[in-house]
Amino acid sequence: MPPEQIKRAMNTPAAKRFRHRVMSPRLWLRGLVFWGGSICVGATAVAFAIGAERANDYLHLLLEVSPYAPLLLAPLGLATVAWVTNRYFVGSQGSGIPQTIAALDSEEARGRVLTLRIAFGKILLTLVGLSCGASIGREGPTVQVGAAIMHSLGRLVRFSRMHTEKGLILAGGAAGVAAAFNTPLAGVVFAIEEMSRSIENRTSGIILTGVILAGITAMAIQGDYPYFGYTSATLPLNQAWIAVLLCGGACGLLGGLFARLLIAMSRGLPGRAGALARTRPVAFAATCGFALALIGLASDSSTYGTGYAEARSLLEGSQQLPMEYGILKFLATLVSYASGIPGGVFAPSLAVGAGFGQNLAQIMPYAPVGAVVLLSMVGYFAGVVQAPITAFVIVMEMTDNHNMVLPLMATALVATAVSRLVCPRPLYRTLAERFILAGPRSKGTVP
Repeated sequence: MPPEQIKRAMNTPAAKRFRHRVMSPRLWLRGLVFWGGSICVGATAVAFAIGAERANDYLHLLLEVSPYAPLLLAPLGLATVAWVTNRYFVGSQGSGIPQTIAALDSEEARGRVLTLRIAFGKILLTLVGLSCGASIGREGPTVQVGAAIMHSLGRLVRFSRMHTEKGLILAGGAAGVAAAFNTPLAGVVFAIEEMSRSIENRTSGIILTGVILAGITAMAIQGDYPYFGYTSATLPLNQAWIAVLLCGGACGLLGGLFARLLIAMSRGLPGRAGALARTRPVAFAATCGFALALIGLASDSSTYGTGYAEARSLLEGSQQLPMEYGILKFLATLVSYASGIPGGVFAPSLAVGAGFGQNLAQIMPYAPVGAVVLLSMVGYFAGVVQAPITAFVIVMEMTDNHNMVLPLMATALVATAVSRLVCPRPLYRTLAERFILAGPRSKGTVP
């Protein structure tokens, strides 16, 4: 090619844009910060997961000494967490997903909930709550922590407005889900289905990059393994439709009821309980802790913590839990959320669904118990969050069972439809709207 043509080709607008992107130090700095942030989210999620396991281990060591220990530990622990939350970490209460959604829509909310200080408090107080017996999960908090890390890094290097408000927050939240559950695909689906109704093409690439890097980091540290182990449970197609309708209908109804109760609590509890929660949140949290201990005693100490071990034992058939486990875990999670301490409902919801699956398996003796438990987990979880694709993808990835894809999808859709009859508005979106309306006065509320 003659030199003149080479020179003209090098001076075209496309060539100039290419040189700018390749040679710009600032663009390279932004890329490195973003990639480093995604890796940091993944490492933080792994550390959070390990901490949650240790907190659960410490609690069970105490339970071996005396099953009555939570009667003292839970009230004192939850009261302490509530006091520290309302004193130093306002904005860290509850799941963390509503706060992240609110941050996407409100700059004022973004400044309150997506800071490194709030992220630190979220992790610390969730772990303390777990060690005291609260029925909470770490996945929702990991979403808020991941979004806070990426948002803080975006402010540090001054990303563009679109990247900061949309791409980084969504990518951080999605990376948090991917790393928390060890389920990269679920992270992408969750960001699209639950956290944002419309994602530009440019933002989608940011989310994918963040999820991939966070997922690789988590797998490099922990290894590639499903949280609920490997299950080969299957259902013949001529029998699956009965289980799909029953598990989807019953668990979707119960999940919708749970979501509706959480939304109602976000408006304030009625009567003396509501007055106590508003005026003396620390005393109310202590009361919730005592109720948790009583529920734990009734369940043979099976309702404390995230519920991972209990759900896994039901799937594998390695442990027999009380037949009332599902309803007791339901109540324990409701009480834990009402207390106003940091903690999510992802893992407890999967455990509640597994408990209800144990009950439904009794009326379907022809179906493998593991298959019914699996469908019930999806049905209840989909009923709570009303995000059917996220529900079945998370459970499929967490159990590494691809034989049940069609029944899982169908159950999630049935459960979501039934849930909407009971709770017309989606849980996280409604709580996010209330969080924005509450503004800085959200101290002591249940977001």
